[in-house]
Amino acid sequence: MKIKLNRINDDFLFECTNSAGNKILLDNTSQPNAKGVSPMESVLMAVAGCSGIDVVSILKKQRQHITSFSAEVEGERVQVDDAKPFKKIQVKFFLEGEIDPKKARKAAELSFEKYCSVSKTFEPNVTVEYSVYVNNEKVD
Repeated sequence: MKIKLNRINDDFLFECTNSAGNKILLDNTSQPNAKGVSPMESVLMAVAGCSGIDVVSILKKQRQHITSFSAEVEGERVQVDDAKPFKKIQVKFFLEGEIDPKKARKAAELSFEKYCSVSKTFEPNVTVEYSVYVNNEKVD
C-alpha cells in the first residue's frame, strides 16, 4: 500500500492520491478557509470507513436489509509533549431497515475486535468504544 502526497498551494493544502488515483485533500484546519480535512480528522474518517465496511459486509452476508447506514466518530485527545494523540475514540453506528439488532451489535463487535485494521492499529494505546442504533433504538 502506498500513497502520494503533493502540496497544491502556498500554505498547507495537500492532495493525497492512492495507487488507483483516488484523492483526498488534507489541510491545516486551524487556518481560515481550510479546503481539506485535518490529518487527525482523516484518522477518525478512516475508523468510520473501515468499521463501516466491516459492519455492512457482515450484515449483507447475513441477508439483513439495510436502507440507511451512517456513523459518528468522536476522538478525545491528550497532550503528550508537543503532540496531541487520541486517547479515546467513540463510534456510533446508525442503521435503518429490516435488521436484527443483535446481528448489528455482533457485526460491530466483530469489526472492532477482529477485522478493522484501522482501529486495531491503535491498540493498546487508544481505547475504541462503540454503540449501535437500529431504527432509532440503542442496541445493548
